[in-house]
Amino acid sequence: MTAANGADLARAYWERVVGPLLHRGFPGLPHAAGRLGTGSDVLGLDDATSRDHDWGLRLTLLVPAGRVAEVGEFLAAELPGGFAGMPTRFPATGDPRPAHRVEVADPDAFATARLGVDVTRPWTAADWLVPTGQAVLELTAGPLFTDTDGRTARLRERLTWYPRDVWHHVVACDWQRIDQELPFVGRTGQVGDDLGSRVVTARLVRAAVHLGFLLEQRWVPYPKWEGTAFAALPRASAAAPALTAALAAGAWPQRQAALCEALEHLLRVQRTAGLPATPTATTPFHDRPFRCVDPALVPAVLAGAQDPAVRALPPGAGAVEQWVDAVDVLVDGRRRAAVGAAVTGAAGRVDQAPGVAPGG
Repeated sequence: MTAANGADLARAYWERVVGPLLHRGFPGLPHAAGRLGTGSDVLGLDDATSRDHDWGLRLTLLVPAGRVAEVGEFLAAELPGGFAGMPTRFPATGDPRPAHRVEVADPDAFATARLGVDVTRPWTAADWLVPTGQAVLELTAGPLFTDTDGRTARLRERLTWYPRDVWHHVVACDWQRIDQELPFVGRTGQVGDDLGSRVVTARLVRAAVHLGFLLEQRWVPYPKWEGTAFAALPRASAAAPALTAALAAGAWPQRQAALCEALEHLLRVQRTAGLPATPTATTPFHDRPFRCVDPALVPAVLAGAQDPAVRALPPGAGAVEQWVDAVDVLVDGRRRAAVGAAVTGAAGRVDQAPGVAPGG
């Protein structure tokens, strides 16, 4: 058998090897299995280059907490040496020993470790700001091969998108971030700081890309695949040529013009999505030859949120991934919960294992 991609390989591994072993050793045990967690193949974006590390016979097998160790030990003893011409035991990043890569875990612990929020309780508005898009995708993007009690499927449904009022909040936060630095593209260039102008432009392009995902109600993957996924968005992707032009422009007036073109397009996407929108995305910045976001836009989006808990969130902060870019924070749910709590004043308590870098 030659697998076209990691997801196909994982499905065959489950159906022909791991599934039959589990049914023989633990008949009737509630379980879910799929290609979840880290790796480009979870996102469906693996290619030949992906196969040089952490790629191969990988699965996530979710079973009741009290049976995790027992099932893991059973598989370690019973799995064959190989399948489909590939070894079942191989080294991985952070674990150089050859071991099988069927990740056996309790479904609640597996999800909580990635999201940074306890999935066994209802979430507050502040809780929704803790998970990254990548953390959600590690639970929802990959194929689910079986789910005998429906727990994992229900969680995936719960993670389809933000509650509507929280959506208003995070969209407003991206616009506010853009507004705070958009005039600096010109001001830095005006004083001869071309490098500074380019740095600000790059920061704004990143915020605009994130905004595009929000407006399309799509979770943002980690940076390696952000541009690839943005290009696949049905409507926001049309802003890509202007964003690319902003990054390539040799002078600040062209950078500013390209950014504003992209922002006008994103505002049209926002209007189509049914969120509040002003007539234009940008207006003149005082009497200077620079632009800023229309001062009425952020208040209009925020006003669309009716939930008092959402309206009480600190304006401008938003989801942790909107204002933190340190990888060691973003991949660790406990750290994200802690920094989020520091900003929102939420309790921020979560018991879980640290996350892992997406890799692949």
